Amino acid sequence: MIEPTTNELGWMLDDVLKVPEARHAILLSADGMLRAHSADIDRDDAERLAAGLSGLQSISRSTAEFCGSANSPWRQTLIEFGHGFVFLVAAGEGAYLAVSTGDEVDMEAVTYRMHKLVDRLGKELTSPARLDTGSSI
Repeated sequence: MIEPTTNELGWMLDDVLKVPEARHAILLSADGMLRAHSADIDRDDAERLAAGLSGLQSISRSTAEFCGSANSPWRQTLIEFGHGFVFLVAAGEGAYLAVSTGDEVDMEAVTYRMHKLVDRLGKELTSPARLDTGSSI
């Protein structure tokens, strides 16, 4: 598993920013720890935003009953601002991917790239299960 103090996966996040108007990307853990960030945002800002985005995800998840069922799994949160959007999606067990964009972004293209990236990140974020060694100890 990647240590929170490294940015080994940062280069993968830059791929989603190839969509015109996409600005920044952050990979964070459920507890608000920064896992990786795109090259165009500094670590201090990314860490501060990761903490806030974790809270946002928690609040979004807690309002599931507003859509009809408290047991409905959270998948994505979208926030619109005067000059852009923040997309927040599940990126595996206990991980989230956030992307900020300008207001003229192709939302479908961003979402598509984010989900493709989540598929790629899944291979990097999971570690193989331990095999039973057959020991009776």
